[in-house]
Parts: sequence; C-alpha cells; structure tokens
Amino acid sequence: MSDVGNITITENSDNLRHCEQPCDGTNIQDLNRENPASHIYFSQRLRLHFLDWGNSNAEHVLLVHGIHDHCHAWDWTARHLCDRYHIVAPDLRGHGDSEWSKGGNYSLLDHVYDLAQLVDQQKLEPLKIISHSLGGTIAALLAGSYPNLIEKLVIVEGVGLYPMRGYFAPEHRIKEWVRSNLSLAGRIPRRYGTLEEAVNRMQQQNPHLDEAQARHLTIHGTHQNEDGSFMWKFDNYTRLSSPYDIAQDDIRAVWECIKCPVLIINSDRGYPHRIGQDDTLQHFNDVHLEVIDNASHWTHHDQLRHFLRLVDEFLVTPANNRAQASGG
Repeated sequence: MSDVGNITITENSDNLRHCEQPCDGTNIQDLNRENPASHIYFSQRLRLHFLDWGNSNAEHVLLVHGIHDHCHAWDWTARHLCDRYHIVAPDLRGHGDSEWSKGGNYSLLDHVYDLAQLVDQQKLEPLKIISHSLGGTIAALLAGSYPNLIEKLVIVEGVGLYPMRGYFAPEHRIKEWVRSNLSLAGRIPRRYGTLEEAVNRMQQQNPHLDEAQARHLTIHGTHQNEDGSFMWKFDNYTRLSSPYDIAQDDIRAVWECIKCPVLIINSDRGYPHRIGQDDTLQHFNDVHLEVIDNASHWTHHDQLRHFLRLVDEFLVTPANNRAQASGG
C-alpha cells in the first residue's frame, strides 16, 4: 500500500489494476498534494461547505458529488488534477459538512441555485464540471441554463428520466408526498456502534470498494455522536422526491441548450435510467458516451484509472476536435 496525502490506496485493488499510468505519466500512488482548504459559503440562508484544492490561477474545475455522498468522494480525482487545475468540490445542501435544508426541501432547482451561487461568489467562470449521479443532473441543468459559462461537462452515471412519475395522477403524487413526509418524520437515523460497522455498511453498498477506500469515504461521511456511536452526515429528507419539480420536457429543452462538449461515462453494472440511456443522447449537441466495464454506479471509484484517463483526454481535447471525433 502507499499513501496519497491522507488517502491510502491498495495497489492491487480492482479499481487500479486495469491501467498502468495516468495520462500525465505520473504514478498515482506517488502523488503528494497538500490537503485542501475547507470553506463556507451561503445560499438561501444555508451554510454550505466546499473544499478548495489551491492553484487558483489555473482553469477552474468543479466536482459535484451524488446523493448521500460528500465532497471527499472526489479526493482521488482532485489529487490527480490539482496540479493542472483549480479544483473546487462542494458538499451539496443536506450532505457532508453542509447545513441541512430547513423543512427538508431538496429540489433540483435548489441545488442548481446553490451551484450558481458558489460559482458566482468564488468567481469560477469559465468553468469545467465533473459530476456524478444527482450531481450530473444538477450540472447538466446549470450548463444548459448558463451555456456560455461552462466549457466542458463530464457526467458520470447522471440521473436521467424515469418513466414512472408521469403516469401518476396529480392527487396521487401529492398524497404520496405527504405520506413520505410523515414516514420520514418518524424515521430514526441508523446508528453504528463502531466506525468499523459503518465501513462494513459502505462496502456492502458498493462491494467494488477496497477497505482503504471504504474507510476514507466513511470517515468523511459520518460523525460521532455524544454516546460514541456513528451516523451518516446526510439528511434523511434528501430521500424525499418533490411531487412537482422540473418537468421532463423542460429538462430535455435545457439539455438542448448546452453548448459545451459533454462526456457521459456510465457503468456496465450501473443504475438504470441514466443520462445517456433511454434515447437521451439525442438532446445533447456535442456528446460522447463511454461505458466502463466491471464498474457499479460509482464508476470513479470502481475503475479509477480508466476514469481518469477518459477525463484527462476530454479536458485537454479542443472542442472542435471532440465534435469531429464524435460526429458532431
């Protein structure tokens, strides 16, 4: 094993064995970056957290995590990129070290506003974005709403368009939302007696993770209670879907407004209804799809080297070359 800052990587782990070198020729195990700086910003009166990895004069790259994850889910990616780019990784509202939303509202529009506020406050334009899952959905909406702001967009297993919601009558959706709120109000967050129990739960959720990865993600994804037990940092109300958010036709229309090149990375063992599936590619102007084998929903953890190779190539490829290569 070798240490990458505070991150230990097992050299024979599945996520590393399929690639010999990162694209810049640096051995990823030998990277030795300074720890990022922790910062706070405010959005809709919420106190939100982000990491800044330094190198502020370089091109800006925003790393946007998915639901029930946190900004440290990107630590391996950030350490690989931070000598060439200015890396900023926020905790979404209700996640990591960001404040929970008052009343439990976590709509797509709220998340888009939070990112827009961060970009504006920190003067991050022009901007490249690398995003995962829910973060990919949010990032695509931001890129389509501010097409001149975003230079490159990477979406990893982004949440796409689920077919079932439109078939429910409005009164059913409202009643289901009320029922879900009542259920969550009485739900007691699970407590783990030891950190090891939480690490084991992390590995059950994603068996591709080695012990070092799972421990790193768990340490940053939990807090310790007064009685010594551990709990996940995310708000349980993030599980709740709004009965009314952005209509699917509007989401498609926003995707069609994206001007920048888009790289979509999905996994062969990932979740269904991802961006890039269900005929969604037709709504992007300049898009390239990659499907990575032997990876679950957390592609950027399961096949780290393959993922980094794709990202490195995409970020440095001029937009016109990418459009020609993908037939755009």
